[in-house]
Amino acid sequence: MTINLKNFLNDKTKLSKIGEFQTLKQIEGLEMSAVSADLYNNGRDDLTLFYFSKGANYATVSTTNSIISETIAWNNSSHKKSIKGLMVNTKNANTFTGKQGKESLDIIAKNLARILTLKESKSDRGTFETVRIKDLIFASTGVIGEEFPVHKIKDALPDLVEKLKVDHNKLFWLKVASGMMTTDTRPKLAYEEIIVGDELVKLCGIAKGSGMIAPNLATMLSFIFTNADINSNLLKSLLKKAVANTFNAITVDSDQSTNDMVSIFSTRAIKIGQNLSLNDKIIQKFELSLKKLCLNLAHQIVVDGEGAKKFLKVKIINAKSIGSAKKIAFSIANSPLIKTAVAGEDPNWGRIIMGIGKSGEIIDTKKLKIKLGNFTVAENGKISESYNEEKLREYMKWDSIEIEINLRLGNDAFECYTCDFTHDYIDINADYRN
Repeated sequence: MTINLKNFLNDKTKLSKIGEFQTLKQIEGLEMSAVSADLYNNGRDDLTLFYFSKGANYATVSTTNSIISETIAWNNSSHKKSIKGLMVNTKNANTFTGKQGKESLDIIAKNLARILTLKESKSDRGTFETVRIKDLIFASTGVIGEEFPVHKIKDALPDLVEKLKVDHNKLFWLKVASGMMTTDTRPKLAYEEIIVGDELVKLCGIAKGSGMIAPNLATMLSFIFTNADINSNLLKSLLKKAVANTFNAITVDSDQSTNDMVSIFSTRAIKIGQNLSLNDKIIQKFELSLKKLCLNLAHQIVVDGEGAKKFLKVKIINAKSIGSAKKIAFSIANSPLIKTAVAGEDPNWGRIIMGIGKSGEIIDTKKLKIKLGNFTVAENGKISESYNEEKLREYMKWDSIEIEINLRLGNDAFECYTCDFTHDYIDINADYRN
């Protein structure tokens, strides 16, 4: 098995080395595959499947955009606590596709359920359960408003199911993560583990996302898998908490997609206790690992922002409330003027002042302190006496930049993550459908 190199070979991509990625371990009870339905007309992988023969508890959070894809609508209509499979397609968002998009999803669900049931009937486990259409959920990413390629996807389903693998090495995780990419230049993977008693609890996560990235999710998909036996209600609570300061704390261009979703799946392979709650030490330990994994993936999305060359952290401290800190942080992070200044390596802190002011939050300019990295640029209502343009210009050449705003109005804080705006962002999005 090898990675389909056609996932990587385009004029905007630099092929990454396998050593740059974390090693993800086997999740018991999970089977995966990635194949080409030739949606891009070039043979790259564009269809992925995650299958749980014994079922999996799951929880999902999805976009708050008022217009959603047919896949999100399908998932929202399901009230099941356990599922058997997730199928993901790229190239087409299945959004604003009307009756054709909805009927296409019905066709695919019926055919996929039938093929998976046939696979189960041939297994050596002795007994099997019929896979029903409501045992399946879906995710789509790509162009909005184009007719959904139902026939290409339907024809690829037998190959997709046949290629399901139980054994997952690092290369195979990369292949599957690559099959979800659109304008991404590299797959996104993360791994965490904890010890519970004498058991190894594993968390494997993959994601895609590069543009149309803003809070309340973005044009991003992320799927997290664990072998820990955690019920769906608790998974939902854990996921909501993890997303708040990770996937909902990133922005590339302030545009929020119609297709975003983050899901977590428990294969129930490792028993960690009964009647667990958020207050149990085992769950708190799991929660920390989940947040770390989500933040890792969120950072990878920002670093791979369309055309991005620099990672930018905006940190607001000593705010009167978290809501106020968040509003100011995103006012700065979403500013094209600030993002282009970062791209041009210009320490134009006047644009940061503008970003703070346009947030609408009431601040005291005499208390305000602004830093770029370790350098104070403004305080006491004016430029800092220690301001050094030469050192700042040198700092702005770094590939990771931090803006810290000390409001001195309270005790709350928030930080968000974004990237610079380069000419490449325009080139990618001017040519997105070609």
